[in-house]
Amino acid sequence: MEEKTEKLTYKDKLKFANAISKPMASKSTTKRLMKLIRKASENQSLRIGLKDVQKQIRRGEKGLVIFGADVTPVDIICHMPAICEEKDLPYCYTPSREDIGHAAGLHRTAVMVLIKKHSEYAEFFDEITDEVKRLPIPS
Repeated sequence: MEEKTEKLTYKDKLKFANAISKPMASKSTTKRLMKLIRKASENQSLRIGLKDVQKQIRRGEKGLVIFGADVTPVDIICHMPAICEEKDLPYCYTPSREDIGHAAGLHRTAVMVLIKKHSEYAEFFDEITDEVKRLPIPS
């Protein structure tokens, strides 16, 4: 039996996004974010999953937070954007939690990740963080 796995396009993935998924990263920004997640994963500068990310934020860890927009039920992560704003952490949504998990080197999905700055990719991190900060935050 042959399995056909169809790759969903960016627009197709956006159809599964929940109501609170704002600010949403553009297609090119999403691509760059996945590249940054891969680099952070290689340098052990990545925190994966709700529990770990929440714990690190509570402890005062700084970085960039990326959420999957297709998380259901939305109640799982709906409090996190407010916490990020309170702690002055830049955050954004990407269309697929599956893509986040894949970029992090996992064989499963990842609801969210916290990317910490590392000297190996500091310039790239700063560029993307500035790009995320420019995204319009919903009021």
